[in-house]
Amino acid sequence: MDTRWGPVQVKITVTNGKITAAEAVVYPTENGHDVEINSYAIPTLNQEAVSKQSANIDMVSGATVTSTGYLQSLQSALDQANL
Repeated sequence: MDTRWGPVQVKITVTNGKITAAEAVVYPTENGHDVEINSYAIPTLNQEAVSKQSANIDMVSGATVTSTGYLQSLQSALDQANL
């Protein structure tokens, strides 16, 4: 999903109808601020996606744009996987 700071793309791994892994494969890294925010936001979002088994996860404080793009991309991946 395109955000104002750049695209965010999430890849999920599904085994037996369950999300076993979620990974942001594309996210903003254009400047030091992006790198700093996403160094904690992306792992948190990945973990929450697997834990909650849905896109109904909390956004990461201070990373609203990345979180929004992540949630939209995650929902798209879930839809494609028919979950």
